[in-house]
Formats: sequence, structure tokens, C-alpha cells
Amino acid sequence: MTAEAFCDTNIWVYAASSDVREAKKKNRSLEIIHSQIVGVSTQVLQEFYVTVTRKIAVPMAPSEALQWIESMEAFPLVAVDGNIVKVGIGNSIAHQISYWDGAIIAATEQLGCPILYSEDLNALQQFGSVQVVNPYADIES
Repeated sequence: MTAEAFCDTNIWVYAASSDVREAKKKNRSLEIIHSQIVGVSTQVLQEFYVTVTRKIAVPMAPSEALQWIESMEAFPLVAVDGNIVKVGIGNSIAHQISYWDGAIIAATEQLGCPILYSEDLNALQQFGSVQVVNPYADIES
């Protein structure tokens, strides 16, 4: 299955956010998710759960996080397998980025997505066939 773009964990976290200070990022995230076919990986599902239940100002109940994850599974989904791990390591070494970012790029490539929405990598940076787009670049923090 292919997708038009891949959404890194932060896109989903903002989409689920109840923090009024993040309303603009939430709205932008929801626009992205609802306006095109976006991909996700099992890594993103795991990171989403940990982030929204433990790392944000107002943590989400685990049952609510599970509901989000179940809805995210409806999108094209890449399971992190041995190949994704190896390509992620290769990306990490080649581009001098974290393994986790390298694995996100590997999942994006596997889905055939030309765009990776993320605020964690340098906007407009190209990694092989994948271009990073920070959808919040024009939003004041």
C-alpha cells in the first residue's frame, strides 16, 4: 500500500492535543491527516502512545490513546521489521541523524511517500527520495 505523505509522531501528537496553546498546530495536523492519504509506522504508534500518556503537560488516558492508535491503523501502515532496522541504521550513519529518525525515513521510503511531515528534522532536507516538510514552519510557537 502506498501513501501520499508520511506523518512523523509529532504530527499525530499535535492532532490529539488538548492543549489550547497548540491549537494552531493541532488544526494544521488535522488538515494534513484528513486531506490526503498519509502513512504511519509501528514505530510512530509506539512513540505516540508513550508521548501522549507520559510526556505531555496533560497526559491522555491509556484507553483514549489506544482509540487513537486503533484509528491510526486504518492508514497505510509499515511494520518495523529487520529491513527497516537495517535501512534505519544506514540512514543514521549516512546522514548523521538519530537511528529513530533514520527508521522513520526508511518507513517513509517503503511506503513510497515523497514527503515526510515532521518538525524533528531540517525542513526541506532531502533524504534520497524523501523530502522533509515542517508543516508548522509558518506558525508561531
